[in-house]
Amino acid sequence: MANVTVIGAQWGDEGKGKIVDWLASRADAVVRFQGGHNAGHTLVVGDKVYKLSLLPSGIVTGTLSLIGNGVVLDPWHFRDEVAKLKDQGVDVNPQNLQVAENTPLILPFHRDLDGLREDASGAGKIGTTRRGIGPAYEDKVGRRAIRVCDLAHLDDLGPQLDRICAHHDALRAGFGQPPIDRQRLLDDLWDIAAFILPFAKPVWRTLNEARKRGKRILFEGAQGVLLDVDHGTYPFVTSSNTVSGTAASGSGLGPSQAGFVLGIVKAYTTRVGSGPFPTELEDDTGQRLGERGHEFGTVTGRKRRCGWFDAVLTRQSCAISGVTGIALTKVDVLDGFETVKICVGYRLRGQDIDYFPSHAADQAAVEPVYEEMEGWSGTTAGARSWAELPAQAIKYIRRIEELIETPVALVSTSPEREDTILVRDPFVD
Repeated sequence: MANVTVIGAQWGDEGKGKIVDWLASRADAVVRFQGGHNAGHTLVVGDKVYKLSLLPSGIVTGTLSLIGNGVVLDPWHFRDEVAKLKDQGVDVNPQNLQVAENTPLILPFHRDLDGLREDASGAGKIGTTRRGIGPAYEDKVGRRAIRVCDLAHLDDLGPQLDRICAHHDALRAGFGQPPIDRQRLLDDLWDIAAFILPFAKPVWRTLNEARKRGKRILFEGAQGVLLDVDHGTYPFVTSSNTVSGTAASGSGLGPSQAGFVLGIVKAYTTRVGSGPFPTELEDDTGQRLGERGHEFGTVTGRKRRCGWFDAVLTRQSCAISGVTGIALTKVDVLDGFETVKICVGYRLRGQDIDYFPSHAADQAAVEPVYEEMEGWSGTTAGARSWAELPAQAIKYIRRIEELIETPVALVSTSPEREDTILVRDPFVD
């Protein structure tokens, strides 16, 4: 049996939550390997809706859920999200949820810095969630981070606080802010430590033991490949690597264990926040896509920008991340369109190109080249087999496969868990 790595192959918000939830019911362990609580997942199970932003989606199914070292963890948000799930009847405890001991913490001054920078950036705003994700990753690579394991050794935290304050106090002064209140920070950490530490485990060891026993492991990514700090639409990206290769470094299980790489792809394209978007529709069609797809961010509530499917970008994402097959979501949103369009190439200053360039000026200048297809009047909503799909919808899906050079493994036809067409089982292929 294969492991499965799930990533978003666009700008995030592709519907990973539902797909991971669907797969998690057949997995033995689910591990988040990057990002933080800036990544929202919405799960619909029967008449219940669960909104997660930090915890692995497997927690709702009772599957062993792990937060890997590649994640940055806001301990107070963690406590609140656990409490909210418990209020919804989900059993969350240290037996079914583990947090890697070496996971870096997001602290209050990270959130402060995130907001101060955005407010001061003017036209250069990135469009962050202001949750401290970027500054926390900066402290990780700057070797200043306080990690989960440090919560068990707060009496020895002095040298780390010296390093953190030497860096952050200078930044805060530049923004006219007072220095970090060290005593208040320590008091806050003492307060939260008792809640966090029971969940703290050597996650790398848990995963390697599961591997030895032949268990199915599901690696859950956050955001999307186009937000990857190296391969995305830089600088309008997140602060971590979102590609499938990060599953190894962000969890402590070697790269040979990534298994089937499932790229989640929306049947059209959306983006939250600033940055280039070649197929964006700022007209009635874009409005219609947004309304039918309920396109508002799970974490921020911000309205998502909408546009036609971009095969060039998706092909590039699949290549960079070694995607084995895609899960195509929200096909039902396109029901009733007389025509649908697919971006099959770009024109950059009069020249045709078949990839998305790296420089921001070139990214902003590309013009989409469209292929137009007949839409379908029938409904795809709730379909659970190919036979239930309109013929033209099947043609649309097959054309996407051809253009992105990656086969479809799953098709999602509604937010409901069971409204899924299984074409190829990622756990056995």
